[in-house]
Amino acid sequence: MSTLTHFDAQGRAHMVDVAAKPATHRVAVATGRIEMQASTLALIESGTAKKGDVLGVARIAGIQAAKKTSDLIPLCHPLALTRVAVDFVLSDRPVPEVICTATVETVGPTGVEMEALTAVQVALLTVYDMCKAVDRGMTMTDVRVLEKHGGRSGSWVAVT
Repeated sequence: MSTLTHFDAQGRAHMVDVAAKPATHRVAVATGRIEMQASTLALIESGTAKKGDVLGVARIAGIQAAKKTSDLIPLCHPLALTRVAVDFVLSDRPVPEVICTATVETVGPTGVEMEALTAVQVALLTVYDMCKAVDRGMTMTDVRVLEKHGGRSGSWVAVT
């Protein structure tokens, strides 16, 4: 197993120096889901939630979150993102849920996995916020990176 890169030789936390790394096209895809009551899913699907278009607002929240990741995660580098896409799938099997997938891209010296994960989590938190008046028991789960491409380590795809 390789060493943790966010610690120096003395064990102190530090921001990784990426100055010597080449800028390459980098992509990360993350996913997560929020389980809910069937009536909450129907409310989202119909677009009649009291606070408005739940998925539209959650999409914008996820995009904003990806752009602000370095403000939230202390050792993340601020990145010039070239693309952020946040998509949703509504499903009632095996449980009523909204599945969120975020794809984030940049051309730079470091990857965008944290930005994709942040986009997913904030989008799901926004779904919770907009629907909590009718369903406080919603559960966010299974947030993870599905794939990443670019950089020295190349491509990685999660085993499903």
